[in-house]
Amino acid sequence: MKVEVLLPQWGMGMSEGTVSQWLKKVGDRVTEDEPLAEIEAEKATQELESPATGTLTEILVQQGEEAKVRSVVAIIESDD
Repeated sequence: MKVEVLLPQWGMGMSEGTVSQWLKKVGDRVTEDEPLAEIEAEKATQELESPATGTLTEILVQQGEEAKVRSVVAIIESDD
């Protein structure tokens, strides 16, 4: 089953974030709540955590690119 990894809204005024670094690459196994990427938003860096356990199959927003809140930044093929 494909699980979309969405950019969460960490602060009330946050509308977008920049992927400062991917901690995982396509093909990597990930577990739920494991950090996937570092996101810079509103002058702070947050860790984007995996919503599911499975394999990271797609990265849709590359390092250095911006994404809107609640947009899909990656896809995980879950084990379920």
